[in-house]
Amino acid sequence: MNDLFDLKGKVAVVTGANTGLGQGMCKALASAGADIAGVARRDCSETKALVEKEGVKFLEVIADLSSTEPCERILKEVLDAYGHVDILVNNAGIIKREDAIDFSLESWDSVINVNLRTVFYLSQVFARQFVKQGNGGKIISTASMLSYQGGIRVPAYTASKSAILGLTRALANEWAKYDINVNGIAPGYMATNNTAQLRDDEKRSEEILGRIPAGRWGTPDDMAGAVIFLASKASDYVNGFTIAVDGGWLAR
Repeated sequence: MNDLFDLKGKVAVVTGANTGLGQGMCKALASAGADIAGVARRDCSETKALVEKEGVKFLEVIADLSSTEPCERILKEVLDAYGHVDILVNNAGIIKREDAIDFSLESWDSVINVNLRTVFYLSQVFARQFVKQGNGGKIISTASMLSYQGGIRVPAYTASKSAILGLTRALANEWAKYDINVNGIAPGYMATNNTAQLRDDEKRSEEILGRIPAGRWGTPDDMAGAVIFLASKASDYVNGFTIAVDGGWLAR
């Protein structure tokens, strides 16, 4: 049974790898045996140390995913280092909070570019490589509770994460024939940089915790089981689905 979750010999690329959920998923995939390429705008030395502690390799790829320009270079650097690639985790994302009536097009475009446009193009670039290699592959995208709900003061983020849910299904429909599994993970309210503003607001934080059956904010470690499952042979017949890791938020 353990072989179903074994990632030894696999190469996983994780965007937004320097902190938060991305760092947690790098660590998790490394613990299952995968070599890691961490993509981020900033230094990944902390993630590198956590990954290498698991006895596998780590490649740092510095790239700004606010545009699609680095996508081919990311793939090239991974192939130059490892010779092949097996798993892509589209995790990098940004959020901007403002009343929808005042939300600027500049803010809209910046969120959509990182959270959706680059996710699609990077997935396309890596899918072509998976087809070329002939061994299939795994694409996992980070969705959100706001893939299912409207939220407040985050119109672009909600739009982008709702689109990730649909894009995951659309790509799975087309790429399953190549043995490429496309799935998603929808984290609940996690203690990361993106939620710092919410956690600092005592009233809002209490409202959120009051609705989570688990009674706590999630952590990057809570993503481990889902990402290992979706990256491994255990999920070979799972296509186009997004798993909620939310402490029961959606069940409430």
